[in-house]
Amino acid sequence: MKCPDDLVVCLEYIDSKGVKTRRVVSPIRFVSGTSFLGLCLSRCEPRRFQLDRCSNLRLARAADFVMPVEITTLGSQEAPLAAAS
Repeated sequence: MKCPDDLVVCLEYIDSKGVKTRRVVSPIRFVSGTSFLGLCLSRCEPRRFQLDRCSNLRLARAADFVMPVEITTLGSQEAPLAAAS
């Protein structure tokens, strides 16, 4: 089994404004049953990610990425999502 620090998660994420982006995240821990804390390799800082806004997740080797990783914008959803409380 690989060391967890050797892996990152590549995912598509819809932000609170409805913009869909592709991100690379190093997971830190679950915050609740609905979100997790992770180091966003694009923003170079910890971020809270809502699980219901994540899609197309896959594991990748952390060694394949160097911060900052460019955020790829994939488009917008029709209606903005409600802000997380």
